[in-house]
Amino acid sequence: MQVTFALSNLTGRGKTWALGLKLHNPNVFESLEFLRSRLKETFEPPRAEFRARSALLRLKQDKCGVHAYAQHLRYIKSSVTENPVDEHTLINAFIYGLVDGSVKTYMFREDFHTLEKVIAYAEQEKFILRQSKANSSNYRPKRRQETGGPEPMDLCYIESENSRSLSHKRTARCHCCQKIGHYAHDCSVPSTASRRKTGRDDRLWPRKGPRCGSDVLSLNRGSKSDRQTTARVSWGGAHC
Repeated sequence: MQVTFALSNLTGRGKTWALGLKLHNPNVFESLEFLRSRLKETFEPPRAEFRARSALLRLKQDKCGVHAYAQHLRYIKSSVTENPVDEHTLINAFIYGLVDGSVKTYMFREDFHTLEKVIAYAEQEKFILRQSKANSSNYRPKRRQETGGPEPMDLCYIESENSRSLSHKRTARCHCCQKIGHYAHDCSVPSTASRRKTGRDDRLWPRKGPRCGSDVLSLNRGSKSDRQTTARVSWGGAHC
């Protein structure tokens, strides 16, 4: 039953190889240990335990968490079966692989005898350090990255901004009518510029003085400077 259950869980090349052998001889796998040894001989790379042992001694935490680092160490430890690594070597490899900080400093101060106890203490110290940072007054959480989707609204901030703008608007003074309580763009009194737009343009049609033909009659009157000024006006009016 154990051999049948193990063969049903095989996938890929291992399953094809096992079914091919069983097709020629139905009783080729006498026991589960025999099946395991044949699988190791066929598919396990050469010097696999030596590679796993060297990877265990070179393992570093880097940017992963303490839990993920401990799980990786457990996986490599399970790969070494013939000559298992002793507990003291595993403890030293785990502590040296931690990121430099308060957790690693605390681990060097204590004396541990098993790997699981070291992992439990490391996870506990990391949790205490995270909680102390979150409860401190000077702690500022990391800025949330923009994901492009909808973001939660801070209604208290919106209400405070609205009340601030209303209080500032009560003391504001309009530049058109010089009254308090509104701005110039909300003023109902028409401005000087809008009143000028409704009339004629001052540059084309002067408000006072003779135009066109009557300007020519005034050339012989007044002083020389007045004649020159009137001549310019009449010349400009000739084009209209």
